Amino acid sequence: MTSEANPAMSELPEPTERELRILKVLWARGEGTVREVYEALRDEVPIVQNTVQAFLRTMEDKGLVTHRSEGRTFVYRAVMSGERTKKNLLGGLLDSVFDGALDQLVASALQAKKPSRDELARLRQLLAEAESRRKS
Repeated sequence: MTSEANPAMSELPEPTERELRILKVLWARGEGTVREVYEALRDEVPIVQNTVQAFLRTMEDKGLVTHRSEGRTFVYRAVMSGERTKKNLLGGLLDSVFDGALDQLVASALQAKKPSRDELARLRQLLAEAESRRKS
């Protein structure tokens, strides 16, 4: 789905790479405090707790996360599901980089990463399902 087909999608914020890492933590946990997000990220990303706090505030301003209070502690959660965010990001990439050409996107993905046997089997299944839907 393109942003032209759905005007509301063009208004949705697009997370940066670092924001996506934070969102992945929140999606996996359901919600988390600044400290919990920091602890989940610190071994894989060079980041300090104050930076996580600043990112979460910015992300809340952008509408990517929201929070509730537990005493003096803010507990954050993602506003959109991981699935919806991925679809929005992929739709934008498909339109802006591949001019909507799905076959080119898939060909580029297959060139960028050698698929496993399981991934190839899943791709065949997805293609069969797409063919079936197209015939209906």
